[in-house]
Amino acid sequence: MIHHIPIERILFIDIETVPGSGAWEELSEPEQILWDKKTKFQRKDEISAEEFYSERAGIMAEFGKIICITIGMLEKNDTLKIKSFAGDDEKKILLEFGEIFNSPRLKDVILCAHNGKEFDFPWIARRFLINGIMPPVPFQMFGKKPWEIPHIDTMELWKFGDYKSFVSLELLAHLFGIPTPKDDIDGSMVSSIYYIEKDLQRIVDYCEKDVLTLANIFRRMRQEDLLKRYINLD
Repeated sequence: MIHHIPIERILFIDIETVPGSGAWEELSEPEQILWDKKTKFQRKDEISAEEFYSERAGIMAEFGKIICITIGMLEKNDTLKIKSFAGDDEKKILLEFGEIFNSPRLKDVILCAHNGKEFDFPWIARRFLINGIMPPVPFQMFGKKPWEIPHIDTMELWKFGDYKSFVSLELLAHLFGIPTPKDDIDGSMVSSIYYIEKDLQRIVDYCEKDVLTLANIFRRMRQEDLLKRYINLD
């Protein structure tokens, strides 16, 4: 039962990702060909590889990049401490993020994200490898039994074994009476805000709201009160 998990051991996490290049023309010819091959069966006949790139490259780890990782951990006084790793240099983001796992407190950490098992956790691990870095131990799953993997996924918790069900973080927030994290932007806007508006801070703010919302959803699932405050460590 999730009630028995020490909440101080949980690392709440959210990432924001964008296409690796701001425009199709910036891709090399081999990259364009590989993208075309990878997405051939996902695209409708009337959608070109170029059009599909701007729409979907930001959710595929092979063709996208991470521009923000936000983490949050609870203190015993029910204060959520939040920290973000963000910028244009993905490798720098990953190196700085990876360093936190050297902390004694994170020796037996449990990762928690919404749809984390399908998105955040594998995305992070893949981008570590692509950047020539070994993923931190909590992201290494080879050879582990399912119950040995220290991951919590609030979407999975909500499914209760129903594999057909998908629920957004925004909808769960509404159901549990939690302020929406989408009061400014949503995920579909991140790429244009990054490449066109060049407003990274707005994306970071959005990511931090998601982590606060995630922590509150997890608390609601445990029938606990909402967090009264959080501290940004940046």
